[in-house]
Amino acid sequence: MNDKHVHDENCNHDHEDMDIIYLTLEDDSELECEVIGIFEVEDKEYIALAPLGEEEVLLYGYKEKENDEFELVSIEDEDEFDLVTEAFYALYSDDDFEEFEDEDFEE
Repeated sequence: MNDKHVHDENCNHDHEDMDIIYLTLEDDSELECEVIGIFEVEDKEYIALAPLGEEEVLLYGYKEKENDEFELVSIEDEDEFDLVTEAFYALYSDDDFEEFEDEDFEE
């Protein structure tokens, strides 16, 4: 979960209007995700990601580090996750993501 996509001459994806990151999963496979947005809830930052080709949204805590790096943190607390999900709906309800149902959200 700590890998960041590198945009260089070897990049073969269409990134015109998308920010893409790769999540490294527990089995060491990578999941390519579009960054929907970074938003704040109660003085904490969160990130919403949409895996390419799938109809779900992944929500994580987001912490910036030095040198343009960042860390994604799983949201373990159910109340916090519900609060972040509500904030996502409020912020992005006018976007293309209003068709997502609660079961489409994962931590």
